[in-house]
Amino acid sequence: MAVDHYTRIMGDIQALFRSRLQIQILLSLADGTKTLAQLREVTGSSSQALIPKIRKLESSNFMAISDYEYHLTPVGRILTKKIQDIILFKSVTKKHKNFWDQHYSEAIPEEYFANIGALFNSEIVTDTNVDIFNVYFNFLKMIQEAKEVYILSPISSPAHTDAVLKRIRDGVYVETLVGKDLIEQLSQSPHFDKIHELASHTRSKIFVLDEMPRLGLTVTDKYISLGLYKNDGVTYDTTTDLFSNDAQAVKWGRSLYQYYRDNAVELTL
Repeated sequence: MAVDHYTRIMGDIQALFRSRLQIQILLSLADGTKTLAQLREVTGSSSQALIPKIRKLESSNFMAISDYEYHLTPVGRILTKKIQDIILFKSVTKKHKNFWDQHYSEAIPEEYFANIGALFNSEIVTDTNVDIFNVYFNFLKMIQEAKEVYILSPISSPAHTDAVLKRIRDGVYVETLVGKDLIEQLSQSPHFDKIHELASHTRSKIFVLDEMPRLGLTVTDKYISLGLYKNDGVTYDTTTDLFSNDAQAVKWGRSLYQYYRDNAVELTL
């Protein structure tokens, strides 16, 4: 068990994480090789303070020196990557604490939730008493500036459907991923002709999942918007989205969309 391993190496782990300088040295070397002078500049510390920490990291085979420049060893690179993951994960969950605390985050597959550090450069967009359509208008802005749009939608909205249809008519490639239950409900609604148009258009595809995940996702070539259900896991929160135009966040969102897309079947009418 992991707890047994921790007990055996607890001293080594605590010694590493208690040292601000050791962590800073490793993180700075993740960006590339550094001279001692560069490490002084990055850490804001003197050579006298740095050298004992460097020797400790060298003795642990986490870093080495060649041609007067320090670099991470293979072991050091893996360790530093894991440290970065911990820092980014903690940073995101702290930065947007209310968003994660108040929503059903279990809906995000574990391997993607483990990498939500990619969402650090993001913001929370919410509806307010002053702007009750803030989230919807943010969605419109996203798709208006997009060259391609990928939507995973747990709910149906005529306003959203109309906005997407307009972009399709403009020649934008759009993929929409919905649940089997939602398609069955829509087939009985007066809006089904719009779904039919969306599915039959040459620049559009609709894919159907047997079981829809409890989240909403819109990803374009520039943006990502992530919505979640409330903590009850029953009510989708249409008033709050996590939004980003950061390249790493967009990459994360596109990969998450593809995760579900791989298990879906294209809708044919």
